[in-house]
Parts: sequence; C-alpha cells; structure tokens
Amino acid sequence: MAEQDQFQMRPLIVKIGGGQDINAEGIVRDIASLTDPVIVVLGANQHRDRLAQQLKKPTRTLRSVSGYDSVYSDQDAIDVIMMSYAGVVRTRFVETCQKLGVNAIGLSGLDGRLIVGQRNRGIRIREKGKTLIKRDYSGKPSQVNHQLLGALLGRGYTPVISIPIADTDGVAINADNDNIVTLLHRHLRARRIYQFIEAPGLLADRDDPTSVIRSLDASQLEAEEARASGRIKRKLLALKQLLAEGETEIYIADGRIESPISGAQQGTIIR
Repeated sequence: MAEQDQFQMRPLIVKIGGGQDINAEGIVRDIASLTDPVIVVLGANQHRDRLAQQLKKPTRTLRSVSGYDSVYSDQDAIDVIMMSYAGVVRTRFVETCQKLGVNAIGLSGLDGRLIVGQRNRGIRIREKGKTLIKRDYSGKPSQVNHQLLGALLGRGYTPVISIPIADTDGVAINADNDNIVTLLHRHLRARRIYQFIEAPGLLADRDDPTSVIRSLDASQLEAEEARASGRIKRKLLALKQLLAEGETEIYIADGRIESPISGAQQGTIIR
C-alpha cells in the first residue's frame, strides 16, 4: 500500500510533556471523546530525573557552542530512559487509556523499528576554554515504520510512542520528542498537533503566567528563536521545523487543567 493511502485520515498528534503536574487522565478523557485517529508521543523527563538521582546517576545537560541544550546520553542514561519512559510512565499511561475506553498500545521507537534515526556525530561544547566533541547514544529520528503504524491506526489502536528509538544498527538511542513529532508530521500530515506543557502556553515572560503569546506564525518563531537561549531556543527551533513540514495547526497548551484538549484554545496557536 502506498504511503499516502495508509494515512488518508490525517491523524491528530498529542505530545505530552514529562512534568509531574500534567493531567494525563484529563488528556485521555478528551482523547476518548474524539473521532479522529490519535497518536500520542509521551514524555517522562521528571520521572527520568528523579529515578536517575535515586540510582546516583544524575541527568547531565550539555550546552552546545551554538547555544542549544541537550541531555547527555551515555549507556547509564539509556538504561534510565528505558526504565522511566518505556517502563513505568508509558505503561501507566496505557493503563489510564484502557480504564477510560481508549484502546492504546505502547511502543518505543525500538519496537518493530517504529522510529529509526541516525546517531549523532557528537555535541560541540566549550569546556575549560577548549572546544570538545562529546559523543553519546543520541540521534535524530529519520524513518518511520509506515506498515506497523498504519496497521495499528487502521485497526483502531491509539499508539503511545516513547523513546528510546533505534539507530540504523538497532542500538537504542535517545532522541528529542519534538523531532519525533516533526518526523511523524512529515509522513502523516497531521491535521492538528497538541503539545501539553506545565504552563498556560508559550510565555513572553517566563516568570509571568499571564503573558501567554496567543498566536505566532513562522516569521515570528524565527525572531523569537534568535533572541532565546537554552531549552526554549531548542523548542522554538523545533516548532519552526515542524511548520516547515506541511500545513497544520499547533497548540501549545496547559496540560494541568481539567480538560487539556478542550481547553487548548486558551494557549498558544501556531499556524
């Protein structure tokens, strides 16, 4: 079956941040009321960091020379990702789906090589006055298993996807969920993309929850990215790349409220 025929019904993508206050049950209740096929991309960074501390292998973040932050993913970090993302958090989310009538199935990018990516050559950082290359088990997703994903959607399942993904040799690697969403949209042409965070939307002032940016377009995203640094800079770059993959509506909205999907109009809308 041709790729475009597999996904004639443009799905919704729901990306759920990994903060501890995200209302997963409220999101699932909203998903249960939808008639569109849905793909969930699930975060778990809060649980990952807590588990890493308990195991005395704390999460490390590196800032590249170009100003982007990345989680340093050595083999210990991959083990923690497997335990947190693909283990507890995703399984509990699928459990919530099943209790509320959503026939979800959980998969990491490794399962059936659902998501495959190229391993990074390394992160260029500055350390003690020198430029160094840090290599790890991380990469950028580049391929989707259309046959597997199409079969699941066609049979009414709601895929719940988490890291790790597979590299081209089948090795588990870390990847940014924003890049996974961009890859899915490139192939599926999602009609709408929801991204739920622990804030009312993108904020003009990160310390002022009332400063929600109600709408943005591609040119405004570029200007915002040029002014930003750290995690928000990477987020804005990812949103710009997402828009470049094809027409869609992106909602950056509060995942803590009672009905996050129903209330997403109160967040930031990007077209």
